[in-house]
Amino acid sequence: MLSALILVPIIIGGIIGFWPGDITAKIARKIALVVTGGLLIWSLVLMFQFNPGDDGLQFRESWVWIKAIGLTYNLGIDGISMPLLVLNGLLTAIALYSTDESIERPRFYYALVLLLNGGVAGAFLAQDLLLFFLFYEIELIPLYLLIAIWGGQRRGYAATKFLLYTAISGILILASFLGLVFLSGSANFAYPEARNMSSLLPLGRQLLLLGGIIIGFGIKIPLVPFHTWLPDAHVEASTPISILLAGILLKLGTYGLLRFGVELFPEAWTYLGSGLAIWAVVSVIYGALNAICQRDMKKMVAFSSVAHMGYILLALAAATPLSLVSSVLQMVSHGLISGLLFFLVGIVYKKTGSRDLDTLNGLFNRERGLPLIGSLMVVGVMASAGIPGMVGFISEFLIFRGSLPVFPVQTILCMIGTGLTAVYFLILLDRAFFGRLSAKVINLPPVNWAERTPGIILAILIVILGVQPGWLLHLSETTTAAIFIGH
Repeated sequence: MLSALILVPIIIGGIIGFWPGDITAKIARKIALVVTGGLLIWSLVLMFQFNPGDDGLQFRESWVWIKAIGLTYNLGIDGISMPLLVLNGLLTAIALYSTDESIERPRFYYALVLLLNGGVAGAFLAQDLLLFFLFYEIELIPLYLLIAIWGGQRRGYAATKFLLYTAISGILILASFLGLVFLSGSANFAYPEARNMSSLLPLGRQLLLLGGIIIGFGIKIPLVPFHTWLPDAHVEASTPISILLAGILLKLGTYGLLRFGVELFPEAWTYLGSGLAIWAVVSVIYGALNAICQRDMKKMVAFSSVAHMGYILLALAAATPLSLVSSVLQMVSHGLISGLLFFLVGIVYKKTGSRDLDTLNGLFNRERGLPLIGSLMVVGVMASAGIPGMVGFISEFLIFRGSLPVFPVQTILCMIGTGLTAVYFLILLDRAFFGRLSAKVINLPPVNWAERTPGIILAILIVILGVQPGWLLHLSETTTAAIFIGH
């Protein structure tokens, strides 16, 4: 049941990319959309069959893969990975749907996106340290190529920078996993055994291994000062790839910290908690202040991601039952909101040819502007700024509520970041959408309903989950409560 989420996109992607016969761009697109739609439906089927009251792994698949090195093919879903799997399927489908039909080298493009989807699903499903690392690295090459081939003018620089940073991240994570197995004397890399053995290590060794995991996943999230690859990657990447990068790929970092940091090394994590909370404050404030300074809409949203990832680190640092479950909610919330914002920025750029806030103005103009896109942008901005009724509000509120008893000063400082979010996004709305329509972007082509649909779907989900967040919290609260008990 779970292997299908990994193997189907990888196999079909390979067929699309390397089939010796002729596959037209139109057929390749249809195949890719059918596959991603089917994967999304299948992940929803699993979600409805998922038992939220069970804190263990469900739908497990396990067998020995390479016995000589202790590698097992061990898959499973719990309350942390379940919502992220659905998010992966949703955003991949939206990214492919919003891809320009006239894209160059379409077969290779669709093949890489499907490979990326399978790699991310494998990372969320893997219950073996080495297996997780393999899937974690699988997504590196397709994303590098998607930026390097279909990116902007400085795509080579941005893609290489992303590759180097992520490679260092992988090295640190692998070194920590190998160190854990070696120091604990474990016979394999199976996650349940690693969780049992890690707590038996002396605190000094736990801190050493946890340090590698924190920095490794901190690069992926990314946290300040390891964030510099992200704005460049977003600015040069195409809109669909930015949706995937911000919406789901960054969550591999936060998921990794929760799974392999908080859960594997509870004693060492508690020891480092106050320092991690301070680090969260730095990322939130620094990311928000940088967003205020930007003139490129896409770069502003990219720095917003740096700030909002800091909220998740604060929640994980506190490690209370409420903060842990809200960290999962914030992962999903940010995935939906950032996906919407990058999608809308992409529409603006496609129709106007600019993302410069000094050039754009008056896009709310009903006759010659982009009024519906502006309305959807207001929804995305309100959600990101934490306006009640949106999923961004409830996820951040629960993070602050769960973290305040443990780190009151750091939590209050992070709350300032919410106010700064309203500042930079109000700047974006004021300069790009209000006022008189700029003469430089007059007579804009209309946005048809096919182009609007992904944004409308994301906006609806943001509102629905803001009004009824219990649907998501119910999936994760038992699993995160079990982590707290072990903590």
